[in-house]
Amino acid sequence: MSVSLRLKDAVSGIWTRSKKDSAWRLTLRNITRTVVNESSALIARLKRIATTGMPTQGDGRADDAWLTQGMARAQLHEIFTAIDDSASGAGFAVASVLAARAAPVMWLRTEASERQGGRLHATGLVEMGLDVTSLVLGLVEDEADLLRAAADAARCHGLGTLLIESWGRAPGLDLTATRRLMLAAEASGVTILSLRIGAEPVPSAAASRWQVAACRSRPLEADAPGKPAFDIELLRRRGGQAGLRWRVEWDRDAYIFDNTAFDQIAFASGDSATLPSAGVSVAADRATADDAAASVRRTG
Repeated sequence: MSVSLRLKDAVSGIWTRSKKDSAWRLTLRNITRTVVNESSALIARLKRIATTGMPTQGDGRADDAWLTQGMARAQLHEIFTAIDDSASGAGFAVASVLAARAAPVMWLRTEASERQGGRLHATGLVEMGLDVTSLVLGLVEDEADLLRAAADAARCHGLGTLLIESWGRAPGLDLTATRRLMLAAEASGVTILSLRIGAEPVPSAAASRWQVAACRSRPLEADAPGKPAFDIELLRRRGGQAGLRWRVEWDRDAYIFDNTAFDQIAFASGDSATLPSAGVSVAADRATADDAAASVRRTG
């Protein structure tokens, strides 16, 4: 029953009941106070419902929560990496999706990205722990199409993660565009990872910004190649601390980043030497790309 109907019925009751029983009298002031109190409670309840699950200015999580939980849900996060570390950046993005259990995944990239980095390597994705049947690859012609496709995908409630891969400056991913993506992520619940390869950080609306580089992994028994390892720096976090560094290994069995494998001490960026066999490439060699990517679904 609406508030207006309650008020009408209550006022009507004053006259009918006062005629029949003089002991039962209500004043309009008391009725109004009751209705106002009920309305205030209803408004407060609706506000609580409307804000349930919506991210606050800071996500309120511990600084190292991403190690086991992945990136905060329903937000935009930026991952920057050098061109030489593009495979590590992509691997970190995939591992972050897995840590957050945020499938299905749509991976958007341009034709130029595919020419520069090679096609996605399905075998490498599987080695990281990703079920490639939960991955849809969107290949678009240029940056303008990339932004349009990203805007549409970001509003898809059935999607777990949207991964946007771009190479170079990508001027279209400016403050306005990232603000729109952030709003779409908050509304739909989709987590958006913007993989920026060979780009310099610029002002954006992203909730967090990360710098990723390859890290020398620890060899296993019999000098077998070690687990994928990353040198991670948190450049920016909305409402939280920045400038934090980690060296981590990816544990594909537990779906977590393990930061206990390395001594967690301050180190210079130049210390992170790359061991060719240390990680699993998610980009295929151009000569073998056709066979390796056969199990990855494509659109575009």
